Amino acid sequence: MNPPKVKKPIREFRIYLVSDATGTTLIGLARAALSQFDGIESEERFWPMIRSEAQLDRAIEDIRKHPGPVLFTLVDRKLRHKLQDVCADLDVPCMPILDPILRSMSSYLGLPSKGVPGLQHALDEAYFKRMDAVDFALSFDDGQHLDGLNEADVILVGVSRTSKTPTCIFLARRGIRAANIPLVPGVPFPEKLLGLEKPLFVGLTESAKRLENLRRSRLNAEDNKKDYEGNEYLEIEKIEEEIKNARRLFSKNKWPVIDVTRRSVEETTAEIIVLLQKHKGKLKKAEENG
Repeated sequence: MNPPKVKKPIREFRIYLVSDATGTTLIGLARAALSQFDGIESEERFWPMIRSEAQLDRAIEDIRKHPGPVLFTLVDRKLRHKLQDVCADLDVPCMPILDPILRSMSSYLGLPSKGVPGLQHALDEAYFKRMDAVDFALSFDDGQHLDGLNEADVILVGVSRTSKTPTCIFLARRGIRAANIPLVPGVPFPEKLLGLEKPLFVGLTESAKRLENLRRSRLNAEDNKKDYEGNEYLEIEKIEEEIKNARRLFSKNKWPVIDVTRRSVEETTAEIIVLLQKHKGKLKKAEENG
């Protein structure tokens, strides 16, 4: 009896992302899946807004030249079957990534899905809410304005280079109005903000060594290193003092604290969303109790 053949690992390949919408969901899921495999090198070939046979044919031509796995989100049955047939002939995987979710939801709800491409990007109320949140984040970035912060959902507080701005932008993409206030040595935190009840205040902190590296990298990139040589902004002892003072402020006001040292902006955003849900629940309960 012959032993089973062991397949040789594939280390370099193309992966095709074919979507009838913008493909944002597809990209995120593909990268999440690929991150689970070590020692691979993949080239993404992105084909968004595929809504006709002519458009699909161009993607298929690309796939035929350099066959590789295909992830797709196509709701048109004719286009789906054509792409799947081609991939079957080429003996490459062809995965409709939203199908399991739609089947499960349809079974639970007892309703069929609409089968209309790009509905999540329609110009509806949620879309304009996201755009408004982005405008809000930019307007209230880095403590530019204090008047109007009562309209924020979240206010991030932290010393320089704790990812406050990118986190605000990620929150805005979820329709959450986020602002941030930098903690500057020798400058007291604005007292009038401490009385705000609607916004959730979140303290962001980071290790002193990583902050030093980030600050130095930023200054080098901006060619401002000469402006900070010998300045306390880059002194590790002063950075440690900044962090301690920040933590005292967070503790005094009982704000939740997130250490972003080993977190991506996406992970920080996800945790803030959970905190915000709890915060809104408390506000609602307090309102109901009068």
